[in-house]
Amino acid sequence: MVSLAGLAPRMAVRRAAECLEAAGCPDAGYDAGVLYTLATGQDARLDDAPLSPETAARLEALILRRAAREPLQYIAGEWDFLDFTLKVGPGVLCPRADTEMVCETAIDLLRQDGDPAPRVADLCAGTGCLGLGVKRFVPGAQVVCVEKSPEAFAYLKENAVTALKARGLTVEAVLDDAAAWLAAQPRDSLDLIVSNPPYLTGEEMAALQPETAREPAMALDGGADGLAFYRLLARDALPRVRPGGRLVFEIGWQQQEAVEAIARAAGWCGGTCRRDYGGNPRAVSMQRPETK
Repeated sequence: MVSLAGLAPRMAVRRAAECLEAAGCPDAGYDAGVLYTLATGQDARLDDAPLSPETAARLEALILRRAAREPLQYIAGEWDFLDFTLKVGPGVLCPRADTEMVCETAIDLLRQDGDPAPRVADLCAGTGCLGLGVKRFVPGAQVVCVEKSPEAFAYLKENAVTALKARGLTVEAVLDDAAAWLAAQPRDSLDLIVSNPPYLTGEEMAALQPETAREPAMALDGGADGLAFYRLLARDALPRVRPGGRLVFEIGWQQQEAVEAIARAAGWCGGTCRRDYGGNPRAVSMQRPETK
């Protein structure tokens, strides 16, 4: 690519966006602005100093990484979720804005139920965004975050410290398979389970964008129809959640009816769904029936 040295910040961002657009990157203009800030520590809209050769070289290196379709979150090394920032990188699923709807659903249900110290499990936790979000907004919650991948677990452990330290809060981070961990829990021992499980279909896995293909398949692949984990969790979670307790899932945009049907067949009742920022069904919540 042509050197960006000596260019004004806005022109440098424009050239960066052109390069990323040519490489097929979606949201090239936004990405170019983020890369400029990463390289310079400044917002290009508020900066007027021409790029030095050293600064230009840093920006050019970042542009080349993004043009190779490395996820922007991995390049940044961290990403915002709700009101906090998570460490992120190769080996862990990137936190996404749509998942905030899932966390907000869990938080709202816990507040509605009114228990000052609810017992909460975040299964397939990844970065820990769901469990950590619950803990930040429901500080009395007893939260366990369970993650199977050692690579992802490293980020979970770090985020469990950095996202909560300033508030003097902690969660328990567990390296384990979600199904195995659930099987070891006593009956009626949880008030709420929240999970962003793998839910892409085989067809979707075969057609991933290059960025998503860099993320761990373990966190994406939901089997041929994308529903394998929902079947497992709906069945195994029911006896571990107390009567009246909750189950909150992130789902694919076409999966609401199928996931709700799976949960009802396993014995869950009710069923509400919150939509994401794009208006798509995203957060399904179910309830274990109260004992009579």
